[in-house]
Amino acid sequence: MQSILKTIKLLSDPTRLRILLLLESDELSVAELQEILSTGQSSISTHLSQMRQAGLVEDRRTGKNVLYRLPDGPARGEGFNDLLGVARLAASEIAEAGKDSEALRLVLEKRQDKVRAYFDELAGKFGRQYVPGRSWKGLAEALLRLMPPMVVADLGAGEGTFSQLLAQRAARVIAVDNSGKMVEYGSQLAREHGLTNIEYRQGDMEALPVEDATVDLAFFSQSLHHAPHPERAVREAYRILRPGGRIAVLDLLKHHLEEARDLYADHWLGFSEVELVGFLRDAGFTMVQSEVVHREEQAPHFQTLLAVGDKPAG
Repeated sequence: MQSILKTIKLLSDPTRLRILLLLESDELSVAELQEILSTGQSSISTHLSQMRQAGLVEDRRTGKNVLYRLPDGPARGEGFNDLLGVARLAASEIAEAGKDSEALRLVLEKRQDKVRAYFDELAGKFGRQYVPGRSWKGLAEALLRLMPPMVVADLGAGEGTFSQLLAQRAARVIAVDNSGKMVEYGSQLAREHGLTNIEYRQGDMEALPVEDATVDLAFFSQSLHHAPHPERAVREAYRILRPGGRIAVLDLLKHHLEEARDLYADHWLGFSEVELVGFLRDAGFTMVQSEVVHREEQAPHFQTLLAVGDKPAG
């Protein structure tokens, strides 16, 4: 390890400090560090290169992957453990570092999830080869028919396309949107299609016009990133759900396309898994699960994140 003064200067960068503490827990790849830190690949690689030159990290190749870890034994050099102690104290002043341990846990869970890897591969093949009668539409229709009759709240529903699909099976659908024109248009479409079990309501996701404990499923479909305070919207979903009810959130994984704020009126450039899982857990949901379920093939390669959770039964 190089001189203490140079090392301390190197670790004055918050990202490099966070990387050091993450690698104290487990060895990680560039892609895994990128996911945890929500930072670009080139930036992570540059940080790791500087830290490797300073003797703070070392790498090893396993198959096609390169994993980074802290040096072990004599390679650590004198004072390395003391340096880690100082780094832990410094990290307490970095707001983002508080969520790193939860992000690390999610990444390590994915690494061990062989079943998920299998289904990722299966999903990648679906539709590439022609099989008579097999289609995404057919699969979606089958899954809708399997859904038990329930009261569903479609939150941030827009014109209510998803609401109208759910209405084929749901006992009742409450579609909420803050745009009067969207509510009017969706209501007209429902009338035209003879869907009498959809009720459109104009209102804010953060102050829902829905009574307490009256809904079985609260659903956000690419709407939560429009909420100024998404954690409030999730708490509202918890309020309107009956005990034992469920929440489902489909939204964008955090990205860096700043133009989306103007193009799509987005308040947030998606969410990390840690953020979304945190919203649900902080609101009181249990059995919270999340995963990235889709990645667009065309640039900017938006990814879709799914998170689900249960409201305790009692």
